[in-house]
Amino acid sequence: MPHKDTDQRLMDLEIKASFTEDLVEQLNQAIFQQQQQIDALIYEVSQLRQQTPDGGSGGFRSLRDELPPHY
Repeated sequence: MPHKDTDQRLMDLEIKASFTEDLVEQLNQAIFQQQQQIDALIYEVSQLRQQTPDGGSGGFRSLRDELPPHY
């Protein structure tokens, strides 16, 4: 009888290991896709910075600087 219990426990562990391997693969794929998106966004930001008149180095401007003079 203990042999069946051990076999069942072993089968349960093999099933869990299989699901874990699938999950790790899915997570790796998600990380890979996110890194591609991050790389694309970094490139896009650098392109946008090059398009600004001051090269994107003007720093943060206060919203108060953006108000029209009549405020």
